[in-house]
Amino acid sequence: MKIAVLGGGLSPERDVSKKSASLIANALLSKGHKVALIDLYDGTDGDVLSLYREGTDNLYSYDIPESEPDLEKLIAEHGGRREWVGPGVIELCKDSDCVFVGLHGSYGENGQLQSILESYNIKYTGCRYLGCAIAMDKDLSKSLALGAGFKTARWFTVLPEEITEEMILERIGLPCVIKPIGTGSSCGVSVVKSRSEIAAAIKYARKYFQRILVEQYLVGREITVSILEDMVLPITEIIPHQGFYDYKNKYQAGLVTHVCPAHFSDKDTERIQDLALQIFKTLRMDSYGRIDMIVEKDTGDIYFIEANNLPGMTNTSLLPEAAKAAGIEYEDLCERIAIASLKK
Repeated sequence: MKIAVLGGGLSPERDVSKKSASLIANALLSKGHKVALIDLYDGTDGDVLSLYREGTDNLYSYDIPESEPDLEKLIAEHGGRREWVGPGVIELCKDSDCVFVGLHGSYGENGQLQSILESYNIKYTGCRYLGCAIAMDKDLSKSLALGAGFKTARWFTVLPEEITEEMILERIGLPCVIKPIGTGSSCGVSVVKSRSEIAAAIKYARKYFQRILVEQYLVGREITVSILEDMVLPITEIIPHQGFYDYKNKYQAGLVTHVCPAHFSDKDTERIQDLALQIFKTLRMDSYGRIDMIVEKDTGDIYFIEANNLPGMTNTSLLPEAAKAAGIEYEDLCERIAIASLKK
């Protein structure tokens, strides 16, 4: 197949996406496909057809910096252009047999890009636009999950200019989690355990110009369940060596331990996996994705935290690790996802 891989983009998760997209492109090249990797925001002023590569002699590479990208600096470097689909991108996508969406965050993950691709009848990987929109909105996804009978931490959302310290203390209390409603990779997320930390957490969340979600902090085992079409992959438990599962811990090797398969009884494993699949379907997700949950320490109850409709595909990412635990190698996983897109 001729496959266009989309990475980068105008998102706080730009660097994570570029890493994922590079590895995806290399995996597809190793399976014999013709592959063109393009940055959704950068685009190209050249001949899009010249972007295709074949074979494994000229592979892609990208290393994720420790800190999030400076998007305003990036925009300035592009002459102030704020259009998030760069030149040549749609032309390349139309020429391909399918588009592998290696993006994370904002436009690439919230259904907007998926709607554009569908309007051109372009085949693409991952959830359809509705599932993307629902999963990316943490307030909406929690509301739907709660309405369907699933447990989730107490929360409220508020406009960034209206949030106050008193509001947080009155409605949720401490400890709590403060985060934007529409980012991934823990961008803008803070775990607040003392009153002195609230101001900095609010400032960090406001950086993303989105409604802010404040939720109860749950103590327990942090787990995630990856789903590949109708196949529920082994449970992964996430154990940061220090702090919580933030941007740095996620993408710098050696800072967190992933236990996959997680150590649960057969009965609890089945219960957790079944719950994850139910939530996945409730949120109108399809193709592949990830459901993040907490097993509460005192009660053993399972709480839905959030959904990820375009999980990371880096060498430290959770879905590829879970797939490998199920006997699916990375290259086969990428090809399987690409082939599944042709069914759309």
